[in-house]
Amino acid sequence: MGATLRKWPWLVSQHFDLSLVMGVLVLGTATAAVVVHFPNLFLPILLLDMWLLGYHHVIATYTRLCFDKTSFQNSRFLIFGLFPMVAVATLALAQFAGLWVVFTVYFYWQWFHYARQSWGISRAYRAKEPDACYEDGWLDKAVFYALPVLGILYRSHQSPERFINFAIKTLPVPTWIVTAAAAVTAVLLAFWLVRRVQAWLAGRLSPVHTLYMLSHFTIFAVAYLGIEDVTYGWLAINVWHNAQYILFVWMFNAKRFRGGVDPRARFLSYISQPRRLWLYLAVCVAITAIFYVGVLGTLNNLFLGGVAGTLVLYQIANFHHYIVDALIWKVRKAPIRQTLGLQT
Repeated sequence: MGATLRKWPWLVSQHFDLSLVMGVLVLGTATAAVVVHFPNLFLPILLLDMWLLGYHHVIATYTRLCFDKTSFQNSRFLIFGLFPMVAVATLALAQFAGLWVVFTVYFYWQWFHYARQSWGISRAYRAKEPDACYEDGWLDKAVFYALPVLGILYRSHQSPERFINFAIKTLPVPTWIVTAAAAVTAVLLAFWLVRRVQAWLAGRLSPVHTLYMLSHFTIFAVAYLGIEDVTYGWLAINVWHNAQYILFVWMFNAKRFRGGVDPRARFLSYISQPRRLWLYLAVCVAITAIFYVGVLGTLNNLFLGGVAGTLVLYQIANFHHYIVDALIWKVRKAPIRQTLGLQT
């Protein structure tokens, strides 16, 4: 056919990028397979996810906010202004509307957050090779978000009464809307596949971006459509999302300090050196224990008390993290692109 495959434009290296793209996908889908076939293992796996990935991935956000003087100065409002605002709003929801409202908000917001993070990483891979063949504009977004939207519509249609064993209320979605969304999704994915084949034949296929898109489609299909239980499906995509975020943030920090230890950010630059991923992870896990057990645990004992209070505090941290991520990880911003080595 005369078509040639384009070079593989890794963000870091073959080993790291395959871990980021395929490794976390295997981890998420394997988690799903285990809990579906062995439901008695759900709780221990959930606890491992929370302590090794979930809490840790929230803490990883703060390596971008306050682990060096410059970032801390630029993030004062996000830390001292936004956080109290989120805390007050979340506590008010729990107090005056009920805990079910907080978890309903979490149910929909985490879906959007996961999809947006995936979108950002797909943009990074796309920008790594901008002259390849891609979809553009609304069609680009329609292809990307088709499966996530179908997934949340289907979950809403299922109308689960409980999510992670907490009461929620979902938006009413009739069968015909789910059916129509499924038909549109099938057309868009078929179109995307045809376009990938055309790009390959023309020698303009970006292999890593294509591989990432396939992983994106797979995890949302498995988590929201392939697994009947809403909580088991959530656990699969939560593991994928957490592991993906931890690796991406470390990659960003490693690229930022690729020149070696920076006197202006000595601690963060030291733990972000290429051979110190283990140290970076260990530091984040230690901070996780201090923050979630020490700080949030103390606040709960002093002012709230009980499991419900602990959950509300954890959701405050989650919601703040969602907003902060939406503000600090825009791949279109010049400083982000420059650090990641992306073309304009």
